[in-house]
Amino acid sequence: MAPTLITAPTRIQASGNLPKVIDEYVGHVNTGTTAVSVAHMKSPEGWSEPGQTPKFKEFTIVLKGVLHVEHKEGAVDVAAGQAIISHPGEWVRYSTPKKGGAEYIAVCVPAFSPDTVNRDLK
Repeated sequence: MAPTLITAPTRIQASGNLPKVIDEYVGHVNTGTTAVSVAHMKSPEGWSEPGQTPKFKEFTIVLKGVLHVEHKEGAVDVAAGQAIISHPGEWVRYSTPKKGGAEYIAVCVPAFSPDTVNRDLK
């Protein structure tokens, strides 16, 4: 079996108060992969999304800017060159309140799914 070339990501509509770019390279939509998803995110200054209690583990690597992550015990700012891991069943809320927003890579195991993200009701 030969390696699979992914020639382009699929743009996914994001949740949140402002438009955010999600380019899925690996996952349910672009490759039909359920074990893992890999997406490149670009969120503008002032973006935030509802809190969530996902059923997957999420590894997030910040490439540019700062990603603000709220959790039950407080909050943490994840700067460019840093990463954060959120665990299944752990409540988190992501936002990019600082100037310039943020650019980051999100890896979810198993793959991200709207059915398993468990977003807070508004």
